[in-house]
Amino acid sequence: MRHTRTITALFAFFLIAGCSTVKNANNKQKGAVIGASGGAVIGGVIGNNVGKGNSVLGAIIGGVVGGVAGGYIGDRMDRQAERIEEEVPGAEVTRVGEGINVTFTEDAGVYFETNRDEVKGTSAETLGRLAGIFQEYPKTVILIEGHTDSAGSEEYNLALSKRRAESVANYLIAQGVDASRFTVKWYGESQPRADNSTPEGKAQNRRVELGIMASEALKEEARKETGN
Repeated sequence: MRHTRTITALFAFFLIAGCSTVKNANNKQKGAVIGASGGAVIGGVIGNNVGKGNSVLGAIIGGVVGGVAGGYIGDRMDRQAERIEEEVPGAEVTRVGEGINVTFTEDAGVYFETNRDEVKGTSAETLGRLAGIFQEYPKTVILIEGHTDSAGSEEYNLALSKRRAESVANYLIAQGVDASRFTVKWYGESQPRADNSTPEGKAQNRRVELGIMASEALKEEARKETGN
């Protein structure tokens, strides 16, 4: 059985310190904010992301509100995390501060064939389930990170990881999730989860990861409701 994991406030404090390079990312390290209308194709993403060391975790920690308002947001994230864990086979859900980090198991998640960026099969089913949950919680924003294995050149893999992240975003948009909620980042082969010297490890590295965070609307709601 899978369990939602929560990183405590004390641990989060150390993560904030460790992720300062993410919070203060330069132009090359910034992902592209998707602001097109619902259903739009994200082919022309603005900017590029070649930073090594950024992560979904750092983005979540860098956007915390804190205080009572942060607790209000965290409560809503708890509910969304539980829904993902219940409804999405293969999702590994980690509650981090005021957000959610979602990674996937290879056999039932969102992965890609070698040198490919199409969403199909199990990946399509997984994303379809996620899309339904995202629509239930419209006041969250979603970070999508694309990754590759080490086959091919770094330049090629960076472009491939970009296409993979955009492909996932486009698929979710096609399922009815508002395009303005997405941010896309891509890292090529620079952030492997497993050993690239084995076929099994490479398969795990051909992936996307997701971060779910409070939108400005949810942050404002939290401040009004809590007086924080």
